Amino acid sequence: MPYKDIEKKREWEKKSYQKNKEKIREKNRVYGKTEKGKKCKIISGWKYKGLISDDYDALYDRYINTHECDCCKLPIKEGKGSRVMDHCHKTGKFRNILCHNCNILRFHLDNNYQAYLRMMTL
Repeated sequence: MPYKDIEKKREWEKKSYQKNKEKIREKNRVYGKTEKGKKCKIISGWKYKGLISDDYDALYDRYINTHECDCCKLPIKEGKGSRVMDHCHKTGKFRNILCHNCNILRFHLDNNYQAYLRMMTL
C-alpha cells in the first residue's frame, strides 16, 4: 500500500510484519535447511569474519569437497568447527582449508615470530 508520508508507511510495515512474523520465521527456518540456505549462511559467515575472495562459489565448492587438512594431511572430522577457512587477518586473503589444530598453530606462529623460528629448528 503506497504512502506518501514516510511515518505512515513505516507504521504500516510494522503492523504488516507483526501479522506475518510467524510465517516469516517459519519460511526462514525452512530456507536455512536447504542447500542454498546453508551455503548462504556459510559464505555470509566468511564475509563477516573478513575473508575476501573473488569467487565465493568456487571457494565454497572446495570447502565442501575438502576432507583432509591442507597442512597435516590428516582426515578432517565431520562436524561444526572442524574444517576451518584459514585467511590472513591483515589482508583478508584466503590461504588454506585446515583442521582446527593446524589453524590454531598457524595463528600462534603468525603472531609470534620467535615461536616460528623455534619450530623451524626442530
